[in-house]
Amino acid sequence: MQATAFTYDSDTRAGSVLLDDGTPLPFDAAAFDAGGLRLLRPGQRVRIEVEGEGEARRVTFVTLQTL
Repeated sequence: MQATAFTYDSDTRAGSVLLDDGTPLPFDAAAFDAGGLRLLRPGQRVRIEVEGEGEARRVTFVTLQTL
């Protein structure tokens, strides 16, 4: 699934993405680390993996979107 980086805190390695429908979805340090990234800037297109439904939905993987 694709999204856009919305927020990112380099101290905690956590932040949030915006899904293409505008829904914000937070991610934690574990999801950030799983993608092997070192830095993320708001506005970057990312590829994410999510699990769960509704309020329990969470991001498990964040990496840069490549073609």
